[in-house]
Amino acid sequence: MRKVGVKRFIVIALMVVAVFSGVLIYSRTISAQTPNLYWGSSGAEVSKVQTKLKNWGYYTGAVDGIFGAGTANAVKKFQAKNGLAVDGIVGPATWQALGYTVSRSDEYQPSRGISARDDVYLLARVVNGEAANELYLGKVAVAAVVLNRVESDQFPNSMAGVIYQPYAFESISNGIANAQPSQDSVKAAQDAMNGWDPTQGALFFWNPAKQVSSWIWSRPIITTIGAHVFAK
Repeated sequence: MRKVGVKRFIVIALMVVAVFSGVLIYSRTISAQTPNLYWGSSGAEVSKVQTKLKNWGYYTGAVDGIFGAGTANAVKKFQAKNGLAVDGIVGPATWQALGYTVSRSDEYQPSRGISARDDVYLLARVVNGEAANELYLGKVAVAAVVLNRVESDQFPNSMAGVIYQPYAFESISNGIANAQPSQDSVKAAQDAMNGWDPTQGALFFWNPAKQVSSWIWSRPIITTIGAHVFAK
């Protein structure tokens, strides 16, 4: 009888382990399906967010898997209602508020929010939008400014947060950055992420030929590259 009892205990223990392992695998699967989403993102994960927000009354547009103005505004309303940072970005905290499990490993960790997997293309779009007509060095310089902002305590601590900060980049505001980036822009973004900074730490850039705020000229100028002035 004792042997039967021991065998039964072992069987039950193995079943518990199997169930627990299954829960872990499921949790990791859910976590792997919760990338950071922001204006310009697309795909099934965007549709998942749109569906949730639509069911809860925050979103009234089509569930089309395209993260545009309507989705961003709905995300901001949801974030404000739930005491989250109102940035329009579906990051770990927002995913969790939507009811999904997110592991700590899904958060941006390498350097105050820079993730090679997700951010090269996003950065390349901004480079393309802001410096499409610049020489290659000028493209790298624009990318470096974005990365310097991510590293600075004066700005949001993620790539998406910096790029989608209101009125930070003209090409985001007018939609030009939504275009497919050129190969040079992608390469420039990658070079900047690999450590190339022709601006020597600049946090701002502007084109003197365009109308800009007089305040910007109060920043300590570091250098001029192509049509852009770069400053601290």
